[in-house]
Amino acid sequence: MAMSENAKKLRGSSWAENARTIAYALLIALFIRAFFFQPFYIPSSSMESTLLIGDYLFVAKYSYGYSKHSLPFSPPLFSGRIAGDDPERGDIVVFKQPTDNHTDFIKRVIGLPGDTVQMRAGVLYLNDKAVPRARVDDFIYRDPAGNVRRIPQYRETLPNGVSYITLDMMRDSVWDNTGLYIVPQGHYFMMGDNRDNSSDSRVPDVVGYVPFENLVGKAEIIFFSANGSASFWEVWKWPWAIRWDRIGKWVE
Repeated sequence: MAMSENAKKLRGSSWAENARTIAYALLIALFIRAFFFQPFYIPSSSMESTLLIGDYLFVAKYSYGYSKHSLPFSPPLFSGRIAGDDPERGDIVVFKQPTDNHTDFIKRVIGLPGDTVQMRAGVLYLNDKAVPRARVDDFIYRDPAGNVRRIPQYRETLPNGVSYITLDMMRDSVWDNTGLYIVPQGHYFMMGDNRDNSSDSRVPDVVGYVPFENLVGKAEIIFFSANGSASFWEVWKWPWAIRWDRIGKWVE
């Protein structure tokens, strides 16, 4: 009888210990996600060719300080930012969509507070000066059916020296010529590198100007990437579905 009681106590103690371990692990994971690094999945082609659909990356939460959006579900615990550093032109940033303050977007910082931004004939103008761009090798896009398309690419260099590649999928598209945008104080102008296939600050009813408070963090490093050719259960296809050359690549 005593043996049975002792066994019950040991089992109860074991369950309680396991529950505490799981609770501690969840708290540690939540702490790391809130204050240090958050994983992020690239779901669309708006940042091609810099970021591809199927890329998984870490976002540094401490880069711009902390706001309510640093925490899961954006609880309204406080307003503004704590220990906030300003983003720089060219940073790739995850932010909450200003029109709903819920959906995560990822774009590149193009305009700072007080800047004017405009697209003219596919060329980006900052403060009425054309941002230099140079043609480079085409981006090779292969669709799921195996069809190949070559898309023109340009290397764009911002005034602070940050350089990156943009895609020009369509000549004279609706976003190749825009009105003049004047970035308000405390806000930023974001654009996707895939200029003809990106809902960004050029689209006021989708993104518009992004408040500093809405910034979640800076994209840092790709820790995994898959091309979508294999399902989770198709283990035998994984070696060919993983983009090995992108793992460990710094986001620029």
